[in-house]
Amino acid sequence: MADGTLTPQQVSYFNTFGFLAFPGLMKDRIDEIIREFEAIFAKRGGGHHGKPHEGKQRSCIVPFIDQSEMLSGLLDDPRIHGLASSLLGDDFNFMPSDGNYYAGDTGWHSDGWSKDILHIKIAFYLDPLTRDTGCLRVIPGSHKDGDKFAGAVNDQIYKCEANWGLHGRDVPCMALETKPGDILVFNHNTKHAAFGGSGWRRMFTMNLCQRYPQEKIQDLRDYLNGVSRFWVTRAYGDIMMNTAGPQRMRHLEQVMANDGHLAELSRQARETMAEPARG
Repeated sequence: MADGTLTPQQVSYFNTFGFLAFPGLMKDRIDEIIREFEAIFAKRGGGHHGKPHEGKQRSCIVPFIDQSEMLSGLLDDPRIHGLASSLLGDDFNFMPSDGNYYAGDTGWHSDGWSKDILHIKIAFYLDPLTRDTGCLRVIPGSHKDGDKFAGAVNDQIYKCEANWGLHGRDVPCMALETKPGDILVFNHNTKHAAFGGSGWRRMFTMNLCQRYPQEKIQDLRDYLNGVSRFWVTRAYGDIMMNTAGPQRMRHLEQVMANDGHLAELSRQARETMAEPARG
């Protein structure tokens, strides 16, 4: 897939199981990708809201690839662009990205639940990860809205020990072991988790979705509300926007036209965090 275009079989697999894996897809660029990842975290103080990452809890920067011209340019790479277009259409939206140092286990969850608009995550894991050291685990088919199996998983997995007598690590799933340069793609609805990892697992994502029809624009704005907790005043950083050519701008324009409310929500989030605790 030199141009990133997926085969009909790959698209069918994704629609059926809710994920795809691409071993070595970005291996030729992984060294520069890791350098840029580290440079962004160093520039931002090493962790979340400028606090150093200590390996005890997740550190997250949003938006992330926007901090680097090189990483912003990944959206233009034919492999990434073709993959996204194959699943979402040529007019897809690029949504805010996130860069992470993960720590410890991540329990079973979905990144959202959309019935009408397909949202996907393209995940770049920058360390070798196995089933027992924090690789992504997914439950195939758990992404389907209205499906009896997916509904049962969604209803019961958050209390899997009480409902099934299983610790989260023992829930039946696929463990997608990765090496740097591999790419994983999954539907936001897909149930996923990670177990057994260290406190220093590096990973960043590109979140993308189908373009919203005009009658659902409020749903897009509601989705964007979630990034305000990261004190983000716009969905994209200056580098992402200022280096965008016509192709990339097509994937930014709908979000840029609908993120004007983030500044006020971010101000409120800052004030809430700054308020003294009340007992």
